[in-house]
Amino acid sequence: MEYHDKEFCLEVWGDYACFTRPELKVERVSYDVITPSAARAIFEAIFWKPAIRWEVTKIEVLNPIKWCNIRRNEVGAVGNLKSGSIYIEDKRQQKNSLMLKDVRYRLWAKLVFIRKELRKNEEPSLFDTNERQNENPGKYNAMFERRASKGQCFNQPYLGTRECVANFRLVNPANEKLQLSILDNHDFGIMLYDMDFETDLKNPPAMFYRAKMENGVIIVPPRNNEEVLR
Repeated sequence: MEYHDKEFCLEVWGDYACFTRPELKVERVSYDVITPSAARAIFEAIFWKPAIRWEVTKIEVLNPIKWCNIRRNEVGAVGNLKSGSIYIEDKRQQKNSLMLKDVRYRLWAKLVFIRKELRKNEEPSLFDTNERQNENPGKYNAMFERRASKGQCFNQPYLGTRECVANFRLVNPANEKLQLSILDNHDFGIMLYDMDFETDLKNPPAMFYRAKMENGVIIVPPRNNEEVLR
């Protein structure tokens, strides 16, 4: 049994974003909007524990969708101990990236508490007994809320790729006037939902869903919903 508790809301924004389509690998081409997996990663960058997982429920697009073409220098090889060093000038590649610019989203997600006996791939804790006695969903909700309100994170959140830095703030819908989402309806077709780490941790298969935006709002189905394609 899993426990769904409070739903949290983050407003995230950045100068650039690239939510890469997996079918286009030679040159990066972004989806039109943020994917649920990229949204989940932002919540996890702020707070994550083996006892929880994040379930994105809704994405609100606040800025009009705008595109830009960026040409970047990339290195077409990976260095390791066997191959030795890389001479960058010999491996340099120029690639175009079709990216988004001036993005702003409001992301909604639930912190799902997972009971100990249902957790997978969790390393034992040195203080396992005491930690388990004090575990409860409310504790994790409070920890996330405290960290997000102070702008704290374990690692820098990003918008698709690490060079696209994401700014964020915790939103309190009950106490503030929210910016309206864009008045636009669009069917984005089949979009990446997330990777199925529960099936295979090392080589997880991809999951997809049909992303439809109505008045700037995309409703994200739960991972066990029949709308999620595996």
